[in-house]
Amino acid sequence: MLFRHKTFVYFSRKVPRRLAYEYFISKKTLKSVVQGKKVSKPIVRISVISIALAVIVNLITIAVVTGFQQEVRQKVSGFGSHIFIMEASENSIYESDPIQRDQQFLAELKSDPGIKSISVVGYKPVLLQSEEREISYKLATGKDTVETQYQVHGAVIKGIGSDYNWTFFKNYLLKGELPDYSQDSCENHLVISRKLAADLNYIVGDKVSAFFVKNQPVKRKFKIAGIYETGLEEFDKHIVLGSLTSVQKLNDWGIKAAIEIADTTIDGQLVIKAQVSGGNGNYRYDWGNGFDSYIGFPICPHEDTTIRLIVSDYWTNPREDLAESTIPDTAYMKITVETGGEYRCYFKLNEEDDAIEREYLNEDGTKFAINDGTKRLIIETTDGKGSSGNYISGFEIMVNDWSELDEVLTRTKKRVEMILMPNGEVLKATSIIENEPDIFVWLGFLDLNVIIILILMILIGIINMGSALLVLILIRSNFIGMMKAMGATNWSIRKIFLIQAGFLIGRGMLWGNLIGLGICLSQKYFGLIPLDSEVYYLSQVPIEINIWHWALLNIGTLFVCLSALIIPSMVITRINPVKAIKFN
Repeated sequence: MLFRHKTFVYFSRKVPRRLAYEYFISKKTLKSVVQGKKVSKPIVRISVISIALAVIVNLITIAVVTGFQQEVRQKVSGFGSHIFIMEASENSIYESDPIQRDQQFLAELKSDPGIKSISVVGYKPVLLQSEEREISYKLATGKDTVETQYQVHGAVIKGIGSDYNWTFFKNYLLKGELPDYSQDSCENHLVISRKLAADLNYIVGDKVSAFFVKNQPVKRKFKIAGIYETGLEEFDKHIVLGSLTSVQKLNDWGIKAAIEIADTTIDGQLVIKAQVSGGNGNYRYDWGNGFDSYIGFPICPHEDTTIRLIVSDYWTNPREDLAESTIPDTAYMKITVETGGEYRCYFKLNEEDDAIEREYLNEDGTKFAINDGTKRLIIETTDGKGSSGNYISGFEIMVNDWSELDEVLTRTKKRVEMILMPNGEVLKATSIIENEPDIFVWLGFLDLNVIIILILMILIGIINMGSALLVLILIRSNFIGMMKAMGATNWSIRKIFLIQAGFLIGRGMLWGNLIGLGICLSQKYFGLIPLDSEVYYLSQVPIEINIWHWALLNIGTLFVCLSALIIPSMVITRINPVKAIKFN
C-alpha cells in the first residue's frame, strides 16, 4: 500500500480502510489549510463563519417557531379543549344551543386510551361594567365640569363545574384564588384576566356588575375571586371563568316551574297559576290528568290539598312525545284548611294594592296565610329545582398526546356524529383546529417560513464552502499534481479535500451550536426579548429546544453541505499533474 509509515499504520486502525490514508493526509495538512496563504486564509475563515451563522440562524429559527407553536397551541387549548362536542347545527362554541348532560356515549369516550379528560362547560355572553368614575375637565368657557362615566367591556363567561381541570389556570393565576364551584357559596364568584381587571379598575374581592341579554336585560352582581394572565391577550380580554350553575340559570336552559296564587279571584275563589321560565316558550301543564294547555284554574279548598304541577314545553302538539321536548320540572303547593272548611270562598282583592292580602309565615315568602273572613288557609309552595342543571353547551375533551389528535377525533366522531340520540339531539365533534382556524392556519404558515429560512441559510453555507474548496484546490494544484504522479486516483484526492471541508464544516457547526444554544437558553430562562402580546399572542419570544430537531439539523447540515461539495471537487479531475508540478 502507498505511504507505508508507522504513523499511517497507527491511524489506519482507527479509520475505515477505504478512508485510511485520505483521512491521514487530510488531518496532517489541515493546519496548513487553516493557516495557509494570504489568499486562502480569509476565504477559509469566511466559509467557517458562514456555516456557523447558518447553524445559529437555523437553530434559533427552529427553537423559536417550535416554541411559538407549542406555546400558542397550549394556551389556546387551555382556554378551550382539544375536541369539543356540541349541537350539530351550530358553528360557534360560544353561542351553541344546549345539549343534555347525560349521554350514552360518555362511558365509551372515558375508556378511550387517547383521551385524558372530559369536562362539561357552558357559555354565556356578558357585558361587564366598571365602577362609577368621575372625570374632571374644563369647558371652553373655563368652567370646571365633573362628568360621571362607566367603562363597559364585552366578554364571555365560561361556566365550569366541579369536574373541571384547573391546571392551566393555576399556572397563570396572579392574585386571589380559584373558586370551588362544588360549593353553593362560590356560585357568583368570577375569575377574570389582568387585562379586564385593569380596564374596569377591579381588584380581588370587588363586586362587579354584569348585564345579560335575555327577553329583558338582566343585571347580576358577581365577586372577583381571582385574576389571571396568560399573555394570550386575544383570549385574556374575552374569557371570564364562572360557575356552570349560574350560566345554566342565566341561559334559561331547561324549565323552572313554580305554583302561585294569582292576584285575582273568580266568584270569590282563588286562582292557582303556573309560573314558568326557560324552555322554548310553548308550555304544557300536567295538573294531575295529563298534559294540557291550561296554565291555571280556580279553586275553593274545603279540605287539606296538595297540588302537583309538571311543566314541559312542546313544538307542535301539547301531547307530543316528551323525548322531543325540554326535560320537565315539577312544583308543589300544599294547602292546609285551618278554619272554615265547610264554607264557600269569599276571597277579595285588597283595595289598596289590588292584590290578595297575605300573612307571611316565613322569611322567604314560601309559606303564608290568607283569610276571607270565614275561611283561613295556610299556603306552602315548593318551587321546582329546575332542569337547567341537565343542560350544557358541550363537552370539552383533552387528549394525552397532541400528535394523536386526529386519530382521537376520528374515533370520537364515530361515536357521536350522524347518530340520532334518544332525546332527539344530533351532535358533532370538532377539533381546536376547526374551532380556532385563523390561529392554526397562521401557525401552519410558520412551518413554511422555517423551510424557506433553512434552505436559504444552507445554500449560503454551501456557496461559501464551495468557494473555499475551489480556492483550496487551485492554490494547492502542485500538491494535487504530486499526488497524481505518485499514483493517487482522482477520487482519493477528492476525498482528501472533502474530508478537509468536513473538518471546516464541523468547526463552523461547533461554534454555531455553542452560540445558538447559548442564545436560546438565555431567552428561555431570562426572557431577554419581549413581544407585543396584542400582535403575537405572547409577551416574550418562546423557545423550545427539541433534541431530535437539534440532531437532525446538525446531521442534515453536514450531509447536505458535503454532498453539495462533491460537484466543485470535480475540478481535481481536470488538473494535469505535469503542468501542475511545472507550474510550481
